[in-house]
Amino acid sequence: MTLFPARLEPRFVPRIWGVRSLAPLFPEKSGLAETMGEVWMTGNDCRFATGPFIGKTLAEAWPTMPPEWKGQTAESNCQFPLLVKFLFPGEKLSVQVHPHDDYARAQEAEAGGTGKTEMWYALAAQPGAGALVNFKSGTTPSSFRRAVADGTPENSLEYVPIQTGDAIFVPGGTVHTISPGVVLCEIQQNSDITYRVYDYNRVDAHGRLRPLHLEKALAVMNFGEQRGVKLQPAHLSRGAVEKTFYMACRYFAAEKWEFSERIVCTASRDHFDLLIVLHGSGALEAGGQSLPYAAAEVWLVPAALATYAISPESATSLLRTYVPGTLDDFARCLTEQGVAESDLSRLVYP
Repeated sequence: MTLFPARLEPRFVPRIWGVRSLAPLFPEKSGLAETMGEVWMTGNDCRFATGPFIGKTLAEAWPTMPPEWKGQTAESNCQFPLLVKFLFPGEKLSVQVHPHDDYARAQEAEAGGTGKTEMWYALAAQPGAGALVNFKSGTTPSSFRRAVADGTPENSLEYVPIQTGDAIFVPGGTVHTISPGVVLCEIQQNSDITYRVYDYNRVDAHGRLRPLHLEKALAVMNFGEQRGVKLQPAHLSRGAVEKTFYMACRYFAAEKWEFSERIVCTASRDHFDLLIVLHGSGALEAGGQSLPYAAAEVWLVPAALATYAISPESATSLLRTYVPGTLDDFARCLTEQGVAESDLSRLVYP
């Protein structure tokens, strides 16, 4: 089987809080008849646009992928582990929380049984944009229940300003909402389980309120030490590429590459990579082949692809994400690349 990065087609998902134009990332999606909130780039129903799995959905292809594609550490009997999205909030998201794995396995088997830990990268942010993440000190389940009943749950949450280039880590169990004025790239576990506790009394096109899930939310919300955090990345220059290392947890690692000249990359036999193109265009090259890339694309890089090159036609920035074998492996890899050991404590989230 030929080893070469393979591109996935996006899936556009309407949301009540979305927008009617996804330009400039998706200029063809303008003047929409309904509000679009999310673009799923690696959802189970996303189809391969190139490569040996062309035409198959990710859910169809993943079980049959050999280790040369998945990597040596990939679990063979589970779904694809990472869901990458672009988010376009035109209104506030509901005040919500996602479950952790233990609760999802016990209570949400029909929905996949997978928790949802996520990271947001701000691709664009207008002045004053922000999010609410974590409970304020002293918030208890009973006080938050009263705030929800009073329509004032936001008063119990911490405000986090967001600027372009910021990244925020939101582990399962972390209460949050996102305000309009941002475009986010979200890297997360492959789960769509959300418990809403407050939805600003919005109604859908049929005049119906969306369901709320207060009891489930209270069962998974973290009222102890708050773990949502605006990340403090480490920066490293190596030749033609500027790298920004954001974080790693047991579910994913994430970093950004910025470059204007051709770079040569080495894949890892342990895991596949996802390259999320944010800006720029050019060509991916391997084994004598060349395929064009552009912004708002996601490419799956096979684990056993020894080397490949990226030749930009215009300045390019992309996010690279993958499932680390272990957090010790991640820390060792960063140290070998030149990241100071003193920086590792803020990059690794057990």
